Amino acid sequence: QVQLEESGGGLVQPGGSLRLSCAASGMDFRLNVMGWYRQAPGKQRELVASITSRGTSTYADFVKGRFAISRDNAKETVYLLMNGLKPEDTAVYYCNRFVDNWRAMAYWGKGTLVTVSS
Repeated sequence: QVQLEESGGGLVQPGGSLRLSCAASGMDFRLNVMGWYRQAPGKQRELVASITSRGTSTYADFVKGRFAISRDNAKETVYLLMNGLKPEDTAVYYCNRFVDNWRAMAYWGKGTLVTVSS
């Protein structure tokens, strides 16, 4: 049974930084491309970044140059370092596998709330 546990969210001022972590279990972590997603109040969930097993990463345009995704296959954990945070980054952040039809995935963890506000 897949389990995903996100952590590291909190309240941060604009321009600040946070590092999110996501511990995965119940899957063959090394075989999966992993992604970070977010859902702001009243909006659809969107893809933030993804990373292959070998560490090749891709980013949504709205976080390029500010966020960095990484992973530790031995720890089955994926990270998201967020710098230069903006109020519009406020959302619940989730990790999950990245597949083409990710919107149809049934299981999601609880996520971790990031609030950017002065």
